[in-house]
Amino acid sequence: MADNEDTKSKLDPLKWVEQKAAEAAARAAQKAAGRAPLPGAPLPKNVAQLPIWPEPVRAVPNGFLRSALFGAIAKGKRRYIDGEQIAALDGIEIRYTGQRLDQGDLDVWQSVLHAVRLQDLGSQCRVTSYALLKLMGLTDTGKNRATLHKRIERLVATALTVKQGRYSYIGSLIAGAAKDEETQEWVIELDAKLRPLFAADQFTQIEWAVRQALNGKPLAQWLHGFYASHAKPFPMRMETLLRLAGSEDANPRSAQQTLRKALDAVADACAAHGEGFSYEIRGDLVHAKEKAQGAQRRHLAKKAAKRRKPRT
Repeated sequence: MADNEDTKSKLDPLKWVEQKAAEAAARAAQKAAGRAPLPGAPLPKNVAQLPIWPEPVRAVPNGFLRSALFGAIAKGKRRYIDGEQIAALDGIEIRYTGQRLDQGDLDVWQSVLHAVRLQDLGSQCRVTSYALLKLMGLTDTGKNRATLHKRIERLVATALTVKQGRYSYIGSLIAGAAKDEETQEWVIELDAKLRPLFAADQFTQIEWAVRQALNGKPLAQWLHGFYASHAKPFPMRMETLLRLAGSEDANPRSAQQTLRKALDAVADACAAHGEGFSYEIRGDLVHAKEKAQGAQRRHLAKKAAKRRKPRT
């Protein structure tokens, strides 16, 4: 490998990820165009690339945020799903095969996407375990490395069919991965056919600081992502929210108590980080108000402007 460990250790891990992604993007552009790209030049049109979102956010397809694909499930042995249809809002259809995924798996997938967003989706993303853990706000320990390895294995072993809006995707969440056990450098590939799930009106930018503040509270993390994906949330039954979140609590009373606590946690975390979120429960209906802030607000405004633009 071109870089040795001494060189990597002197770089901030986030800067190292950005540097590697930029280098890979330049190589991809050079290969596709047959000549050296100009500094800062965009990738060729025939190269699939994710949207470029800012550092403080992470991007997730709306279908994943509005379904039980990455569920708020309890720790312990996971159920294996064989081609089952996952609970999702109307207009979204997901069939999934693999071990059940949780919010920790979503953290890993979001971090891989964040690292690869500056290069084309078909290329190899090289990133160390240390850098990925740093992106997730975790320390580089043996236990965290082992958990990261298990989650990447699980994401590679997935098979899903997603119908979101006019787009469909059939494949895995991570196309393939390899790791140098000595240097802890990963080579991760994403399927370029994921790109339609990140069309302008098909994904949401999640405020990462708020999500991190909700670590250890999977239902609260799911609710934060769910409501962030709606500019104007509509009232929903508590039972429906719990089903969409993939709740495994069979006791309606305790499940609703857990939901109330999770909503409180989201409101507190949002308030602490400048996002506006409030809710009230009338009967069994949850009335939530989501006021997007920062990058997410600009993202929603941009999408709205595109929808208003007349066709020529």
